[in-house]
Amino acid sequence: MNDFNYTGRISRKLLGQYALSLFGSLGLVSFLAAACTFFFASFPFWRSNVVLTYLLYFCRDYILLLFLISVGLCWLGCTVHFIRKPLDFLDEMAEAAEQLTQPDDDPIVLSPELGMLEEHLNWAHSQALRDQRAAREAEQRKNDLVVYLAHDLKTPLTSVIGYLTLLRDEPDLSPELRGRYTGVALDKAERLEDLINEFFEITRFNLARMELEKRPCDLSRMLQQVASEFAPMLAERQLSCELNLPESMPYSCDPDKLARVFDNLLRNACWYSKAGTAVGIAATRGEGVLTLTFTNSGVTIPPEKLGRIFEQFFRLDSSRATRTGGAGLGLAIAKEIVELHGGSISARSEDGETVFTVVLPAGCA
Repeated sequence: MNDFNYTGRISRKLLGQYALSLFGSLGLVSFLAAACTFFFASFPFWRSNVVLTYLLYFCRDYILLLFLISVGLCWLGCTVHFIRKPLDFLDEMAEAAEQLTQPDDDPIVLSPELGMLEEHLNWAHSQALRDQRAAREAEQRKNDLVVYLAHDLKTPLTSVIGYLTLLRDEPDLSPELRGRYTGVALDKAERLEDLINEFFEITRFNLARMELEKRPCDLSRMLQQVASEFAPMLAERQLSCELNLPESMPYSCDPDKLARVFDNLLRNACWYSKAGTAVGIAATRGEGVLTLTFTNSGVTIPPEKLGRIFEQFFRLDSSRATRTGGAGLGLAIAKEIVELHGGSISARSEDGETVFTVVLPAGCA
């Protein structure tokens, strides 16, 4: 940062002040010497005062020596002052560096000459505090999530064990009741599998850095395929899917990871859509970009939640009793994948309609 690199300017300023002070002191001493000489030559009344007479004769006789001594004292005083000044600055910087590591909101205060540096250090301090708070909040959310998931693991596992025990200990159960118990045990086992997968998802997201393996694909065909895979879920929730896609949209990307983005967005739209409505998927090619939108009709997302919807471990539905209460990683992972492709993802929600927009650079097409 050019604005931040101004150490040379401080040095030049101090050297200028040093030279100005030194020449000013020399000028003052010269003026006083000239004034004393003029006084000694022009006004004879001082001869009546013995002490003053002796003093002035002494000054007259040793005026060169006194001048040199005065010059030396001025030089010494100026030099000591301007040597101490950068040392004081160094002490201030050491204290400021120590304060940067302190988790408090007290502002850093430096000398006026270091005003710009003070501004940048306070900005860095406030940024560090924000990062610390964000890290603590993320860690707390993850810890809370692990506690929630651990609790939820126990509930379906208890149900599975209970119903399987009934099936083992009651050989005379009717086929209808046996089928009902088997269905409940299977449903709880699937829920248990979902929760275990969420644990793996958290581990992969925190320990692995995603890398893209790009190859040519057709985004229109990919979106059609993803939509067809959601047909059972759409039917179960009395939803329909409306596709507005070009006949073909060739694109160079990591198809597996981009399909994961579309899967997360479509799954999210299904969970939060009202029964009897349609989930819309549209794609357009603009100047230099490809724009994909996923639209659903449901409850309007509040602005405070909408601003955090792409955060790690943030869940729009915090209920642990429903299968919508996932790990809170789907949209965060989608955002990372889109950004790795050089694109962006955003969300807006108003009047019961929520739209997720993915913008990808057409240069990869």
